[in-house]
Amino acid sequence: MRKNKFSKLLSMFLALTMTLSLASCGSAQSSTEQKENSGVTDTVIEQETEEEQPAEEPSEEETEETQEPVLEKVDINLAALKGPTALGMLDLLEKNDNGEAANNYNVTLAGAPDEIVGKIVSGDLDIAAVPTNVASTLYNKTQGGVKLAALNTMGVLYILEKGDSIQSVADLAGKTIYATGQGSTPEYALNLVLEKNGLTPGEDVTIVYKDEHAEIAPLLASGEAEIALLPQPFVTSVLTQNSDVRVALDLTEEWDKAVEGQSGLTMGCVVVRSEFAENNKEALDSFLDEYKASVETVTSEEGLSHAAELSEKYDIMKAAVAQQAIPECNIVFVEGDEMQQIASGFLQVLYDANPQSVGGNLPNEDFYYKR
Repeated sequence: MRKNKFSKLLSMFLALTMTLSLASCGSAQSSTEQKENSGVTDTVIEQETEEEQPAEEPSEEETEETQEPVLEKVDINLAALKGPTALGMLDLLEKNDNGEAANNYNVTLAGAPDEIVGKIVSGDLDIAAVPTNVASTLYNKTQGGVKLAALNTMGVLYILEKGDSIQSVADLAGKTIYATGQGSTPEYALNLVLEKNGLTPGEDVTIVYKDEHAEIAPLLASGEAEIALLPQPFVTSVLTQNSDVRVALDLTEEWDKAVEGQSGLTMGCVVVRSEFAENNKEALDSFLDEYKASVETVTSEEGLSHAAELSEKYDIMKAAVAQQAIPECNIVFVEGDEMQQIASGFLQVLYDANPQSVGGNLPNEDFYYKR
């Protein structure tokens, strides 16, 4: 009896001990899980807090150091002749009209150099495209008040004939040539070629000068003129209008023969007033960058069609003619040492032939603007 009672008490004790052990294990496991979960929760909360924190505002000093300064646009009075120089600027002219240019350009498109030269001397123009020999003349006339900034046109002169009698320079003897560009590169280039071939201008060959290229086409069409000296793109314009007219001589080729390779025939350039260059170097350099980009766009295969449309828009020539003429205009952009090398050689040849063609003296080193 006592034994059975003892056995029951022992069984009850063991059962109670196991229950307490299981409860203790469950409590420990629950506590561990709570700690682990608490750790995850704390990590998530910490990450979310870090993400939600706003970035620190940069100080005024840091802002001033990191932001590039915005250059203020400069008002520039710019001029070009209605020819290759103006065609090379077409993309720049459009950007200027759209307010996208680096400067504010007040543009003048002239029909003859005389319309530009006086305004450069008076200071009414800051930058202008002129015949290369005129740049030297202006430098001498203003006592260094003008600098050569870039070359923009190489040889574009051609002798046209209504007929088929001119095969060489010698065939011009006893003929009358209608031309433009008196007092500038066309006149002096033609005179040099004639003289090197044994012909005296005004004696062996009569030269009649007109103020504008557009005056010559009707003369060829009517028969009043049989021979003419014209630059591109007006050569293309005349040939398009009159199938009886042909290119008889390429004056660039004849120039190369006459000077025996001493220099290239550079027709046009860009000049800048020295005072403007000194006071507005950044604006001038920005212009040169924009002009270079414009030349590259206009002379590219992709940009030709749009350039032709702009030519008509700016009243330089009809789009259909410009489409054909622009690739023949020898439009370039040359600056720096290469510009000086080409221009100085060209001016030396002109000076040797006629000092007055370059203003009486060859320009000094300070004539050439280099960045």
